[in-house]
Amino acid sequence: MFSDLIGRLNAACARRAPLVVVLFALLCAGCVALSYMRLSVTTDTGKMFASSLPWKQRTDEMNRLFPQDDNQLVAIIDSQIPEQGRATARALAAKLSQDHDHFEMVSLPGDNPFFNSHGFLFLDKKDLEPLLDSIVSAQPFLGTLAADPSARGLFGALGLIGDGIKAGQGIPTGFNGALDGFADSLTKAAASHPQDLSWQNLLVGRLAELGSRYEFVVTKPKLDYSSLQPGQGATTAMRKAIDSLEFVKAGQASGAITGEVKLNDEEFSTVAHGMVLGLVISLVLVALWLVLAVHSIRVIVPILLTLISGLLLTTGFAALTVKELNLISVAFAILFVGIAVDFAIQYSVRFRGQRHDNGTMPSLHDAIMLTGRESGAQILVASLATAAGFLAFTPTSFIGVAQLGLIAGFGMLIAFFCTMTLLPALLFLFRAKLGSGEPGFTFMAPVDQLLRHKRKKVVGVFALLGVVGVALMPLLKFDADPLHTKNPDTEGMRALHLLEDNPITTPYFAQLLVPNIPDAAKNAAAFSKLSSVHDVLWLGALVPDDQTDKLTMIEDTASILLPTITVQTPAAEPDAAAIRAAAVAAAAKLNDVKAQLPAPLEKIRQALTVLSTAPDATLVNASHALTRFLPDQLSMLRTALQPQAITIDNIPAYVRRDYALPDGRQRLTIHPKGQISETPVMHQFVSQLRSVSPDISGPAMEITESANTIVHAFTVAAISALIMISIILLVVLRRILDAALVMAPLLLSALLTVILIVTVPETLNYANIIALPLLLGVGVSFNIYFVMNWREGIKGPLTSPTARAVLFSALTTATAFGSLATSAHPGTASMGRLLLMSLGCTLICTLFFVPALLPKRPIDEA
Repeated sequence: MFSDLIGRLNAACARRAPLVVVLFALLCAGCVALSYMRLSVTTDTGKMFASSLPWKQRTDEMNRLFPQDDNQLVAIIDSQIPEQGRATARALAAKLSQDHDHFEMVSLPGDNPFFNSHGFLFLDKKDLEPLLDSIVSAQPFLGTLAADPSARGLFGALGLIGDGIKAGQGIPTGFNGALDGFADSLTKAAASHPQDLSWQNLLVGRLAELGSRYEFVVTKPKLDYSSLQPGQGATTAMRKAIDSLEFVKAGQASGAITGEVKLNDEEFSTVAHGMVLGLVISLVLVALWLVLAVHSIRVIVPILLTLISGLLLTTGFAALTVKELNLISVAFAILFVGIAVDFAIQYSVRFRGQRHDNGTMPSLHDAIMLTGRESGAQILVASLATAAGFLAFTPTSFIGVAQLGLIAGFGMLIAFFCTMTLLPALLFLFRAKLGSGEPGFTFMAPVDQLLRHKRKKVVGVFALLGVVGVALMPLLKFDADPLHTKNPDTEGMRALHLLEDNPITTPYFAQLLVPNIPDAAKNAAAFSKLSSVHDVLWLGALVPDDQTDKLTMIEDTASILLPTITVQTPAAEPDAAAIRAAAVAAAAKLNDVKAQLPAPLEKIRQALTVLSTAPDATLVNASHALTRFLPDQLSMLRTALQPQAITIDNIPAYVRRDYALPDGRQRLTIHPKGQISETPVMHQFVSQLRSVSPDISGPAMEITESANTIVHAFTVAAISALIMISIILLVVLRRILDAALVMAPLLLSALLTVILIVTVPETLNYANIIALPLLLGVGVSFNIYFVMNWREGIKGPLTSPTARAVLFSALTTATAFGSLATSAHPGTASMGRLLLMSLGCTLICTLFFVPALLPKRPIDEA
């Protein structure tokens, strides 16, 4: 009865073909307009999980309480010497601070007045004492430079070393490193290749090593959410500003841009390009496969128009329901083409093969009606089962796949509707012709017979492979790190990788919010004892240990040094003649003790000798390069020698806001040891942190918790999908055996996919794991066709039109998925690879396991 109903529906659509086409055209136009107005795409991976999850709530709460850390755009400045990096960062911050169109906030976390003033207090006593001793030993040298911060003063100071050697005084041990630096810089200056000298490395190198080698300019950009890449305007403005800076133009510094905003924009660009290109390529290649499948342009064009119409209607459905696609659900378009084409191919292949019982060809109208009767019920069952496979993921907490399940699930029903209404109308309008030969693969008859005669052996081989698949399941690896699915060749990812090896700047850290300072101190002490923890930053960590002793040491140094390096009126900038005279005098003093000079001082003597006869321009350039950063470094040294005792109460508000809330709650940031981007290391880190507190948040916890959420969601959804599909099959087929004949190959194809994943190998991630619902959808539809054909008395499965339709359907689907595998986005590419693996396993099971599994019926039976 139902088959007759579908046949009459097909016939009615054929009779009123122009009206049907016009109605679909209006529907598609409306869906296009709706999608343009209401449908958007987000690359925010945080939105792929339900906000009701406890770990997601902790993350969202932390972002709400510390908004300065959310949606950042960060410039990472690298330079030849620290001073160039600091000057570049300061210049960039100044430029961006004036750009109110693109930036809300600009900060320099590495150039913080609090840490600049108290840097010595954060050194261990064992490191602080020799550093202060070396600075004190350089007092005469520094005094000369403070009075005359130019090459003239530097050459005079070097001459004093010659006087000291002549008087029998040795060179202070801590001064050797500085002499090496002077020797290199003077040698390059004498060769007319002056390079800026780093006074920071010479004077307080150990202090500089406390932080990162990079300077950071952190901004809160103004995002344009009407654009597909909201941060593109701010990123472009930042790049333009970086490229205009002095040291960047000179090649002495570089600026890379990263941050959440940059990474999201890059990911959308990569994904969108891959999806659009993949969709176009898949439609073109699908058309080529259709030529081989149906051999008629009058059939191919209706199929393609039906596919496009179904895709537009499904997109309109997405605009009405989810409104915002994510990095997973955006794949629905290619998945729709890959699966929905199966329905159209099944219908069209059978249409081309229609014959009356006497072997004559029916009329076009009758052929459409007969095709509907023959294939309608099978395609409906396939669409229902496929939709069930997708819809089972809708209730899960993994919003990424839940959205895909909702869109693709209803998309399968839309595809069935289009196949049973629009396709018959288009076939009639295009005056499609029936095929002249056999629609099936007659050459496969020997294979059909072989599978029937050797069915026990074939089933046994597949059963053995299934056992292997079950045994390999524990070896499946799941990587929930969203950074591993991004394109590593983008600027944002390359910049981010610069930070991974430093525990202080790594993007993999954890956080904990506690009620008060005593709780913070208790938790910080507990975390610090863990073997996987590098350090714990919190407000109390900004109060250095042994302050009394350190302050005494610093005060002693300051009492000696400050009077010397504090000069109210330094000497004026010298001209070339004055610089030359200073070089001649210094070279003469070193010549007097030439035999006693160590290697660095001998290089300095030789360079001074060359400079004494160098052109004026060379001397002026040398003076500029040698002392360019000296005044600023002397100023920083004076500041660092006058720290105040630090208490939790006197930490400045601009520092406190990153660690404490106005209500007294405290934030702890825990940095890990080791290569934390490796999954086992990360799991150990998070596991140890949870032994102290179960309420941690932060990227490390998000990655591990999202993995647990995804695995749980897929476990529950897979079981639900199998139950739903089984119920549909039992209701439609009304026999447990027939339902089992459909489900057994489905489970086997999943186990074969496991074997491929482990042996290739392919790591599962949140992007490619959607192969599971697809496996259920495609596998069910293929198997249903064969089992229902067997119920209707078809004895040679591989010689039937269904086998031809299944093969070319699989090839077109593989083409669609193969286009994903070529994407520059690793997540999308892995999705394509895994989809191809699962599809290949499904096709093998359908074409070889199902015919062998079907209860034996002699092929030559009347």
